[in-house]
Amino acid sequence: MHWANLTAQPLQLLDWEGWGQAPEGFDAATLYAYTRLQPDTAARVRTAFPILGSPPGLAAEATVCAQLLQTVSRGDNLALEDQLRAWSEELRSR
Repeated sequence: MHWANLTAQPLQLLDWEGWGQAPEGFDAATLYAYTRLQPDTAARVRTAFPILGSPPGLAAEATVCAQLLQTVSRGDNLALEDQLRAWSEELRSR
């Protein structure tokens, strides 16, 4: 799940057949990862998905963060690199 799966008007969720198929919290962590550049939106995502920050949610956050950092090493998601590294440090301190 990420922002490319949402339409603006009307609000619709696309390609969601995989939602909930990954371990608990993975989808919410993915959505959160892609909001890191918009702090207000990121805060809203964390509020909307209380799984984030819980023990299974932290595992999902760490997994998503690591996966996206690997994409950065391949030249993708470069705009997120600084936020992903900061998130990684936040997760390590928990």
